[in-house]
Amino acid sequence: MQDEVIPGPLPAALTERKSFVERIYQEQLPTRERAVNRARYYYFNLKRLLKFIVEPGRRVLQIHCDIGHLLDAVAPARGLGIHPSAGHLEIARKNYPDLEFRQMDAHDFACDEKFDYVMLCNAIGDIVDVEATLLRCQKVMAPESRLVLVWTNYLWQPVFKLAERIGLKSRQPTLNWFSPSDVENLLSLTGFEPVKENQALLLPVYVPFVSWFLNSVLARIPPFHRLCYVKSLVARPVKTPRTLAQPRVSVIVPCKNEVDNIQAAVERIPALGSHTEIVFCDDKSTDGTAEKVREMQRLHPEKDIKLVEGPGVCKSLNVWAGFDAAQGDVLMILDADLTTLPEELPYFYAAIAEGRGEFINGSRMVYPMAEDAMKPLNVLGNKLFSLAFSYLLGQRIKDTLCGTKVLWKKDYERMKALRGTWGVMDRWGDYELIFGAAKLNLKIVDLPVHYVERIHGETKMTKRFKNAAVMARMCLAALVRLRFA
Repeated sequence: MQDEVIPGPLPAALTERKSFVERIYQEQLPTRERAVNRARYYYFNLKRLLKFIVEPGRRVLQIHCDIGHLLDAVAPARGLGIHPSAGHLEIARKNYPDLEFRQMDAHDFACDEKFDYVMLCNAIGDIVDVEATLLRCQKVMAPESRLVLVWTNYLWQPVFKLAERIGLKSRQPTLNWFSPSDVENLLSLTGFEPVKENQALLLPVYVPFVSWFLNSVLARIPPFHRLCYVKSLVARPVKTPRTLAQPRVSVIVPCKNEVDNIQAAVERIPALGSHTEIVFCDDKSTDGTAEKVREMQRLHPEKDIKLVEGPGVCKSLNVWAGFDAAQGDVLMILDADLTTLPEELPYFYAAIAEGRGEFINGSRMVYPMAEDAMKPLNVLGNKLFSLAFSYLLGQRIKDTLCGTKVLWKKDYERMKALRGTWGVMDRWGDYELIFGAAKLNLKIVDLPVHYVERIHGETKMTKRFKNAAVMARMCLAALVRLRFA
């Protein structure tokens, strides 16, 4: 890891700019609460965006917290706001006594706590040295923490200035206008990795029906979303050292009438991490699958093999039964048909254990497929839905239906609260996991796998057009829940 950069005091050459910001803060102070109330449509939607990103009941730090209303909106269990203006903090303390506010400057703030979320909302335009601030943010974040940046689209600069001149908008101490690529470059320079982006508000003021159409319909459709007034980006720290011991691994093998594949699965699943358990989830098989698993338990006492009885309803509920029974720190799904290779599971383990991703999704669409491993219509449908989901999730994903997915058990426990809330029954479980990972701002990484023909048994992925209709409904569910509306 490169030597740590510790930002020093703001250079004297930049103090005039800092003084300009502070003067504007003082000028706006007497009318600040009225200005926020006057722009209530804008702030209502901004708070919705923040609540969409930030889980309630977490530890949250907001830098340049204004008068505290945005920090309060995300309902933190522990909320700390910092701001250079004592007057703004006085209003915040009066209105939100359950939160803590400290007078600090963004360039040299210090805190001996770690936070789950660090928010800079409408702040990077005011801060003189954004790079120094982001380096300071690293100090108060753990590997699983998230940085939330919200800023004004630089394409709106002329409109912004005109609105200030004619009195439609209160004067703001804006110094910087950043494009998305500028922000991503700053994040890279300061040890952060972008996870997900969102946009909101093609029209930041309320006009009956027009605002609804522009902000709830057109703003979701490429390329119009690039013109939205509000830009946001969630990032994770990648410079933070990860000193975790080797985790324990649970390989979940959902099976339905896969008796001839059980022995091969036991023999081919490699040892992973500090301990590997193999959890077979038998979904009311009628061909002796459960008996075969018990035989493997007798023949391989050196391996930690478990048998879990599934509900016999669908694959997703079968997988959840396995997840709930698993004792490992890392959960891996390996379909019992073995069309994705057990020998490639170490790649997934390395990706998650080394922190390269937090949700590792197998992708069958990179390497050449064995002949007849996947029907042409399935390939076409998977590619089309992958394009749609990449847009909806705000992260690239190439193969939504690959059975091999890997995540931390602690993140699965957080996802359980979201399960079944998407409005569509997910019979496979892939979308529940992908949606949950996106909603929790986990870093999703595609990992190429080789996809081969099954040797024994028959595929369970039949009724292609019916399944495509279900996937289309899942896309609509994601549009409502995962793209800010």
